[in-house]
Amino acid sequence: MNPRDTVLLVGHGSRESAGNWEIEQFAEKWRERRPGWRIEVCFIEFADVLLDEGLDRAARHGGRVLVAPLILNAAGHVKMEIPEAIEHARLRHPQVEFVYVRHLGACEEILAILKRNLRKAMSRLDMPDPRNTGIVLLGRGSSDRVANGEVARMARWLFEEGEHPLVDIAFTGITHPRLESVVQRQVRLDMGQIVILPYYLFTGTLIERIKRQAARLQQQYPRVHFALGDYFGFEEEVYALLEQRLAEATGAARAMMECDGCKYREFAAEHGGGHHHHDHHAA
Repeated sequence: MNPRDTVLLVGHGSRESAGNWEIEQFAEKWRERRPGWRIEVCFIEFADVLLDEGLDRAARHGGRVLVAPLILNAAGHVKMEIPEAIEHARLRHPQVEFVYVRHLGACEEILAILKRNLRKAMSRLDMPDPRNTGIVLLGRGSSDRVANGEVARMARWLFEEGEHPLVDIAFTGITHPRLESVVQRQVRLDMGQIVILPYYLFTGTLIERIKRQAARLQQQYPRVHFALGDYFGFEEEVYALLEQRLAEATGAARAMMECDGCKYREFAAEHGGGHHHHDHHAA
């Protein structure tokens, strides 16, 4: 990392202030890990410092700005909104090099967090037989099939590495299936316990909603034992993955970005449009 570089960490942003505070704390811990790095934070929505202002602030330092999305899946924010904001920032700051860093993605590091959260949830259930314990991997949901597919990939990897007969996906919005219908199916298939694993980085209004949903499901199915896993938060793998993505972006052989040549961006450019955010719920 060049001493003149600025890392701009881009969080989603939440109407729940605790979620934005957690991202600020995440950045502070990252600064402690890498005291020689300049790390700044901005958000896509629902926060004080939004993307354009964050890019302008980072550009004031000169040198390179490494734009790192603290986002799990490559949906509209990653493919459209952030690249468009970077293009506008390049026009405002032609002397500054902006480098777009790949999003976190569905990978071994994320799987390791999910497996650890699953073990903790199974422990809260007093370590039941995994062969009659179902898992529901619960993602945010997107209008982008690739983003939803990344959740499905992690569910399949969890299934491959465990003894649970059912590892299903559900989403909190935009697409289907939803949590209640997946739980209903698992109950019909005689799961005695069900673990709900949030596929989320930080808290927010949706995490609070998931807690309420889990409590209602426990009341609805009193003979089934439910455990709600943790969201990811300040896990070592998230920091390591961000640093890996930065190394990819600044190395000689740059990994191809999700947005490079993206057919959705090409379509938007040809038709004069941009990304429209389909989910109005906070993270």
